[in-house]
Amino acid sequence: MNLASMKSTLSLPLLSLKLTMDEEYCMIDEHEVSEIREALENQTLTSAVAKIQDYCKQLDRVELNIAITGESGSGKSTFVNAFRGLGDEDEGAAKTGVVETTMKPAVYPHPKYPRVKVWDLPGIGTPNFKADEYLQKVEFQCYDFFIIIISERFKVSNVQLATEIQRMKKRFYFVRSKIDNSINAEQRKRDFNKDKTLSIIRQDCIKGLRDNGVESPTVFLISSFDLQLYDFPLLEDTMEKELPKHKQRVLLLSLPNITLTINQRKKEALQGNIWRLALLSGAMATVPIPGLSVAVDVSILVKELTNYYQAFGLDDESLRNLSDKTHVPLEELKAVLKSALNKEISADVVIKLLMKFAGGAVMLLEYWVSTIPVLGSMAAGGISYVTTHKMLSSCLNELADDAHNVLMRALQTEV
Repeated sequence: MNLASMKSTLSLPLLSLKLTMDEEYCMIDEHEVSEIREALENQTLTSAVAKIQDYCKQLDRVELNIAITGESGSGKSTFVNAFRGLGDEDEGAAKTGVVETTMKPAVYPHPKYPRVKVWDLPGIGTPNFKADEYLQKVEFQCYDFFIIIISERFKVSNVQLATEIQRMKKRFYFVRSKIDNSINAEQRKRDFNKDKTLSIIRQDCIKGLRDNGVESPTVFLISSFDLQLYDFPLLEDTMEKELPKHKQRVLLLSLPNITLTINQRKKEALQGNIWRLALLSGAMATVPIPGLSVAVDVSILVKELTNYYQAFGLDDESLRNLSDKTHVPLEELKAVLKSALNKEISADVVIKLLMKFAGGAVMLLEYWVSTIPVLGSMAAGGISYVTTHKMLSSCLNELADDAHNVLMRALQTEV
């Protein structure tokens, strides 16, 4: 390997960082990229590694607290469960019933992302309801935003609560639940038109809010039993855009896989982290100890591939829940899975994948050039960077394709 090729190998991570700014997912922070590029250009790899590791730790520590409130019997608890990808009878589900079952704030962590917490708050339709006192009792400052749910018309208490939330500089969203019940009731009529019915419901809700002093209200029509229908995708998109950037990612990854759009956006979000992990792998590979870079790769990659698997809902529990909701047999959903990662994600599997993408000779070369002072270690870093990037990208594409095919099958569409 000549001097020019070694320098070219070192430039790969730097070039990738430049491309990342323009092509990869918008959740990448420009300031972070600038700091890491500066560290690499000054050949302070230790500093670059520390910045990447710190960023990854920050991602793991991000918390999101979502408050669900509204009048008694509006379907708050069912929405809490649906938001977390659970049915009302699943283990860990919020209690539901025809009467108010929530007497004090109850927290329900997401089953796969426990730092995403959905709070089922007590109903607000009580005779002594006072918005300011209610918010103090439920500790409003703990929540990132509020979702106010009604099952018929918005009332004065809903508006009072929204006004108080707004005064305290928190975001809120109006949701009209049980749309499936309304549609089913209207279907009995001879002149039934679904779009017209939805428009009438929406306008009625908006009128109720305007009559009580809310200017330009937006109302999301939702069925907790069929989140993919009606306005839930729009609600999710709105919530995500209005969150701080560091919380957008955790909300997106925790969402149930109910639309092809959500699956695609999850893929894009996960793509945005590949360059960091590849760069981390490349930097670690500069240490001239046999097997060290591979060991680092394994510890990083097993965790990351497992994250892909969970985010796309390809685990048995998620597939079983999807089967129950869509009435498509579990075996049919599993039949469209093609990636070998659906069978096992382990250190052995990762090592085999690294060998596949790098080749045994290249991995041996990585160690050999890492023993050459300065230039050799730079080349080793480049080899590890490229290998890790290729492997993660390929595995992400495979699992994203599987998630796409599972959803298509669940919707009874040819894949």
